[in-house]
Order: sequence, then structure tokens, then C-alpha cells
Amino acid sequence: MIGNSSKDNFGQQQKLSRGLKNRHIQLMAIGGAIGTGLFLGSGKSIHFAGPSILFAYLITGVFCFFIMRSLGELLLSNAGYHSFVDFVRDYLGNMAAFITGWTYWFCWISLAMADLTAVGIYTQYWLPDAPQWLPGLLALIILLIMNLATVKLFGELEFWFALIKVIAILALIVTGIFLIAKGFSAASGPASLTNLWSHGGMFPNGWHGFILSFQMVVFAFVGIELVGLTAGETENPQKVIPKAINQIPVRILLFYVGALFVIMCIYPWNVLNPNESPFVQVFSAVGIVVAASLINFVVLTSAASAANSALFSTSRMVYSLAKDHHAPGLLKKLTSSNVPSNALFFSSIAILIGVSLNYLMPEQVFTLITSVSTICFIFIWGITVICHLKYRKTRQHEAKANKFKMPFYPLSNYLTLAFLAFILVILALADDTRIALFVTPVWFVLLIILYKVQTRRGHKMK
Repeated sequence: MIGNSSKDNFGQQQKLSRGLKNRHIQLMAIGGAIGTGLFLGSGKSIHFAGPSILFAYLITGVFCFFIMRSLGELLLSNAGYHSFVDFVRDYLGNMAAFITGWTYWFCWISLAMADLTAVGIYTQYWLPDAPQWLPGLLALIILLIMNLATVKLFGELEFWFALIKVIAILALIVTGIFLIAKGFSAASGPASLTNLWSHGGMFPNGWHGFILSFQMVVFAFVGIELVGLTAGETENPQKVIPKAINQIPVRILLFYVGALFVIMCIYPWNVLNPNESPFVQVFSAVGIVVAASLINFVVLTSAASAANSALFSTSRMVYSLAKDHHAPGLLKKLTSSNVPSNALFFSSIAILIGVSLNYLMPEQVFTLITSVSTICFIFIWGITVICHLKYRKTRQHEAKANKFKMPFYPLSNYLTLAFLAFILVILALADDTRIALFVTPVWFVLLIILYKVQTRRGHKMK
């Protein structure tokens, strides 16, 4: 993916530039852990699980940390690895690399669709009569123009997007602690720690509700692996990547568990609207209208940030696939700023499908897209953990020299795979996610057919 070279019209080697600095990577790591799944999707999760949602985020966070450690160990085991495709090809073969590469592209395409859907929903907070599809379309055009500039501009965008989110959540937590300490009383009642367990207990909807919440909780973490895939455009990956990955547990405790803990202390879980951002609802409930608008702006920029990451990652994956002759050759073209412009246009056109869905089915589109995205990310995460197992078993000598090791190997690998299988079972339990579970396999069947056709023809796509 990242770091591969391409020849320009004069036959000279071009490479994707290493324009991302340490501050970009660290804030991108935080930004990857704070997205639409938290700001918007957490409302649905709280509706299912109540206060037990805190345990769901903690459990999911542990396994996401294991996934990231396995990814980090793989990427840092070989300086030539810059994406999933590189190590999947080594450990699982060409067909697996082909399927994984295009599936990761599809993961981020579906994620961008969900984020642009969220942009439309957030905009309606101020402009309730605005069509849901229009703000998403405008955001896509703006982000495409910015991504066509330089990778450094992408890094700057993500840096400031992430900084806005961090400041907003810290402000929410500090404000919440103050309101709880003062016993501030809103229309829903006084802010208090007892709100966590006084409305049906920690598990008000039983184990069934707790289990169903995992689909949206897992979706809140998708994209967390992006920081591990910036290695080829990072100035010092051996130092920067481990630092970013090792800080994941602290970010989960602070930004996920901390923020939702405060929200449910201020605003009882059973009166939150699952279709709206709980962050916005809390500030509206305590009568701080200006703050509610500010938080709505924050969550809107959060969605735009995730869509920005989607454009970045999908263009680099398509570029990598084109370099490996698994996509049309014109998609590996780089601009004078070393940006894969054709790959960016290709991904943008695919993302437009999401804008169309917002026009055709605005009520159902968010759940459908997030479910499909979750299934595809589960596949990518599972493949990563499997490749890590093969790496440790087949290259034991190299693994011993690798300083960034997966903790509790191989138990952590097997537990993570079991957890991912558990999430797939959960998706089959709910009516609104079951459709995606049965539709998504069509994607994998199509990829297998395409690969077989390509192989039988005896030549690769150019």
C-alpha cells in the first residue's frame, strides 16, 4: 500500500512521500479511536445495554489492543511491509492478499458512507429541513480537493480534527464532573452517580441487551488500525507506531468509558434518544444550548475526519492493488506532489453510492452501512491475527529479535479470534443487522470469482 513506487511520464521513480510527523500520527491514533460510532452510535448502544455499555467498551477495547499489537508486530517485522496486502501475501498467498486488499478498500468505503450519513444527520440539528444527502455530498467534494493536495495536508487536517474531538470530550468530562459534584438538576432529574444503577441496575435489559450492544460498540472502534497503516508515510515508524499503539488502553478508558460514564450520570440512560448523539442531548438537557450546538459541530467534524481517513486509506489501498496488478494500472498514477490522484477519484465515486442511499432510504441507511462495515472489518482483523500466528510459528528466529511483541501469545490470538466470531453471531440475532450478515458474503464470492477469472486468463489486470 504505502511506500511503493511508481514511474511518472519521464520514467523516473515516484514514491508516496513521508510527510507525516510524530504529532500527526499520535493525534491520528486518538482520532481513529474517536469517531461516529462513539458520537452517534453510542446512543443506540446505550439504548440496548444501559450502563453495562461501559463493560462492553472495556471488553472490546482489550481485543482491539491485541489486534493492534499483532498488526504492529507484523509491520515492524519487515521494513518492506506497508499494508495488510504485504504480509497476507507472504503468509496466506496471492488470492488471500487480493481478497484482503479489496475488502479493506470496501471497509473504508462503507465507513465513509456511514460518516457522510452522520454529516447529514448532524447538519439537520441546525437545518432540520435540509435533505440528508446534501451535506454529505458537499463534505465529500471538499475532502477530495484537500486530499489531492499533499499527504502533509491530510496529516494537518487529521491533527486538527482530532484535537477538536479531544478538547470537546475532555470539556464534556470536566463539565460533567462539575455538574455531578454540584448535583445539577435538569428536566430528567439531578446529575448523580446513582443514575448509573437507579434505573433498572447496571444490566437493565439483561444479558440480551448487553450482548446486542456489541455490534455498535465494535463499529465504534473500526478504523483504529489506520495508525498502523501509515508506516510508509511516517518519518520514524519504528519509534512512532509502537508509541501510538501502546497508548490505546489509556485512550479507551478516557475517551470511551470516561465520556459515557459522565453522560449516564447526568442524563439517565433510559431517556436518551437512540437516534441522536447522546453528547448533544446531554448539553441540550442541562440547558446549555450554545454548548449543544458546539458539541454538534464537534461531532460533525468527527464524522468529516473519519471520511477524510477513509479517502486517504482507500486511495492508498487501491494504489497498492494497482502496483500488484490487481487493479487497473491507471490507478497507480501519482501527482507531482506524490498523491495517488486517480485512486482518490475512484474511491470518491464509490463513496457517492452512500450519498445515493441517503436519498433513497435515509431512515435505514446508517444501521445497514455500519453493519456491513463491521463485518468487513472483522474479516480484516481476523486475517491480521491469523497472519500473526503464522509469522510466530514459521519465523521464530525473526520473532525473537522483534522488540514489539504481541502480549500473551498465542492465547491472546485465539481469544481474539473467538471474540470476533462472537460478534458475527450477535449480528445474526438482531433483525436490522441480520440482513447485512447475509448480504456481505456476496462481496467475498464476487472477489473469489474475479480472482479466478483473472488467473484463468493467464494475465493480470493492468
